[in-house]
Amino acid sequence: FIPWQQLAKRQQATFTVTPVKPDGTVDIAALLAAITPQTKVVAVAQVTNVAGDTLPIAKIAAKAHAVGAVVVVDGAQAVAHLAVDVQAMGADFYAFSGHKIYGPTGIGVLYGRADLLQHMPPIQFGGEMISEVRDDVSTWADGPIKYEAGTPHIAGVIGLGAALTWFDQSVNAAAFDNEHQLVDQLRAGLAAIPDVTVYGNQASLATVSFNLTGIHPHDLATFLDEQQIAVRAGHHCAQPLMARLGVPATVRASFGVYNNADDVERLIQAVQAARRYFHGID
Repeated sequence: FIPWQQLAKRQQATFTVTPVKPDGTVDIAALLAAITPQTKVVAVAQVTNVAGDTLPIAKIAAKAHAVGAVVVVDGAQAVAHLAVDVQAMGADFYAFSGHKIYGPTGIGVLYGRADLLQHMPPIQFGGEMISEVRDDVSTWADGPIKYEAGTPHIAGVIGLGAALTWFDQSVNAAAFDNEHQLVDQLRAGLAAIPDVTVYGNQASLATVSFNLTGIHPHDLATFLDEQQIAVRAGHHCAQPLMARLGVPATVRASFGVYNNADDVERLIQAVQAARRYFHGID
């Protein structure tokens, strides 16, 4: 969000933010309608990080490409929870963080179409990314190396490579199905608790965001933490979405391949206990 916002300011371009529905999911019809012949870049998340909705990237890319726009996909929330085929979805660029797929922090992956990478100028200058250096002019290496100036994050690359190898060999459709079942279990359990608001919908992927009426999300998260339940509370780097939902923040539970139904039941029971504690219910 922020890089495109700032680029638009520098280039005096129009920065259009797609609207969301009351449950926090993206309004796909409005998004597609916003893509016009004047559109240059469409930047979307394959899976959003609060409501957990999955966007139809192939459909969005088809509309964008029809008007000559480039499609940039944030895959951080998607890559560990579903099968990803960047070419099939029509992504021109696809990015994700290493720690989102059980790898180290401080490193990630950016896929880009070869013809676009060849056309674009480098963003940093230094060793390895050059072809030839003279007093008055320098030329750049071809391909991805043009964008990898200086000494690479060698330890991070090795760690991320190991994580990707493990993920490819160990995580399968059954693991993805288990995550879906856990999301369904949690959504149903939270929805049955009075005073709890659950965002997103039944198609939410790997993430469930919720609030307890009258209780700040940080207080609820602290209560859960004392029950040895780890959640995240805050605006989740999505302050514009929080403003549209009319809340300061949410509590978010995120699932991985290590979670099971007992974890979900413990969380549901802990939220029930938090409601009794904060609302003074015996």
